[in-house]
Amino acid sequence: MHRALIYPAQLRPTLLCKALALGAALLAADPAAASIAWVSNEKDNSLSLIDLQRLEVIDTLPVGQRPRGLLLSHDNRLLYICASDSDRVQVMDVATRKIIKELPSGKDPEQFALHPNDRWLYVSNEDDALVTVIDTQTSEVLGQIGVGVEPEGMAVSPDGKWAVNTSETTNMLHWIDTSTQTLADNTLVDQRPRFVEFNRDGTQLWASAEIGGTLTILDVATRQVLKTLTFQIKGVHPDKVQPVGIKLSADGTLAFVALGPANHVAVIDAKTFEVLDYLLVGRRVWQLAFTPDQKQLLATNGVSGDVSVIDVERRKVLKSVKVGRYPWGVVVTP
Repeated sequence: MHRALIYPAQLRPTLLCKALALGAALLAADPAAASIAWVSNEKDNSLSLIDLQRLEVIDTLPVGQRPRGLLLSHDNRLLYICASDSDRVQVMDVATRKIIKELPSGKDPEQFALHPNDRWLYVSNEDDALVTVIDTQTSEVLGQIGVGVEPEGMAVSPDGKWAVNTSETTNMLHWIDTSTQTLADNTLVDQRPRFVEFNRDGTQLWASAEIGGTLTILDVATRQVLKTLTFQIKGVHPDKVQPVGIKLSADGTLAFVALGPANHVAVIDAKTFEVLDYLLVGRRVWQLAFTPDQKQLLATNGVSGDVSVIDVERRKVLKSVKVGRYPWGVVVTP
């Protein structure tokens, strides 16, 4: 026969508090409870992993030469790495943090985009004026598409119909029909377009022009320009304003643009296209990534070698986390 243990009333709150404290401590200690930021360090040939609960680096992983672009498979199980000077796209298992295979990316891959089918990877080959299309399951090259000089940015529309590439020297956006893997159209934009991003419903395409110092927003259906934005930051010379990475919030209300050596991130009303604010970050800000709940935005700062963690609602930098030399790309796993 088992007897129930009855604690004196005055002890019950103490026991309850201790139990709750223990549970909270176990939850906090569980590494699975924290999102992780994966940051490519261009000059260290490595990735830095940041625990976004503690806001500190918890691991450094060796990868190929000059890693830049990063992206995740749609199920967050695989991390794709543009190892630019290795002329390869490396594939890492997120759970084991090990490289499991390499894809034949073509020469000098810098940025890429994954089709919604989670198989076709579109890779810009900067030195060859090509976009290489790879089947990530078979590692087969499906085709190579001629584009402008120095292809850079890549994005695939949410419906999978279009892959868009930017060419830095030709100053164009190249529209690739994914059903035929052929070039369908070109759009002239400002000088040195570096990055492109579709909005969530695929009706707009946002493109940054580094040397032009502008951001162009296009209507996807007509491929006509809706708005071209310029940026004016008090105390910053206009030549320093060089837009690169772009991130649009999931609810479609805000856009964030990294402004390169201006050392600021612009905050834009994505409905009215009005610049709302400029956030001071580290030196030579490159790329941006949201946390899964979109409450924080991460910005890689190449020259200062750190990552700025931004509170989205308050529009305030919470902390700068030191990583490797010349951080470039960033993605976040839940």
